[in-house]
Amino acid sequence: MSRTPVYIVCSPRPFVGKTLIARLLAEFLYLARGSVTAFDVNVKEPSLLDYLPRLTETAEIDGTFGKIQLMDRLIVHDGVAKVIDLGFHAFDEFFGTFAEIGFIKEAARRQIAPVVLFVADTDRNSARAYGSLQDIVPPRQLFVVDNEHVLLGELPPVFARGRILRIRALPPFLKTYIDRLNFSFTGYLRAEPDASTELNQWIRRNYTAFRDIELEMTQGRP
Repeated sequence: MSRTPVYIVCSPRPFVGKTLIARLLAEFLYLARGSVTAFDVNVKEPSLLDYLPRLTETAEIDGTFGKIQLMDRLIVHDGVAKVIDLGFHAFDEFFGTFAEIGFIKEAARRQIAPVVLFVADTDRNSARAYGSLQDIVPPRQLFVVDNEHVLLGELPPVFARGRILRIRALPPFLKTYIDRLNFSFTGYLRAEPDASTELNQWIRRNYTAFRDIELEMTQGRP
């Protein structure tokens, strides 16, 4: 069996498009693998649970029991991809536990492939948080997400030296369209066969990027 991927979509900042990326990723994984379990660690609404209620569970990490319960679910080599939509309020707490228990080493021993997708912002807190992740996550497994809708220009130099996943900005009317709670990216691809539409191309481009990461992390393919 190939390695079981665990994707952690995170940022220490709110309103950077983190849940959008978690939605995209979860829908891609469900399409590609036939199964996915997503965990919503958020205090704001709408959250991943609102968009994908059939695929998502809530997770609490405020107490020791909640942290252990979540980590136990993530370290199981069962072939089911995991996606964590990690709210900004829980960033330090989650990665503090992540480092304390040696998650990376234990994951390697159990054939788990952790992937951290860090959604960048221009503030000092984002740079600090990214630096802390570089200390505990191997460079190959740490991606900076360049969300053009948020950054509106060049990626700050502190992030530019790492692995980069670019999410292009959509026009405002399309952004409003995909923000509807009943919108499905895969559903749109199936209903709109015209591959020349801007949204169709945007979804396919992101799905292709996720596919490449998935093959590299789970199969060891470049």
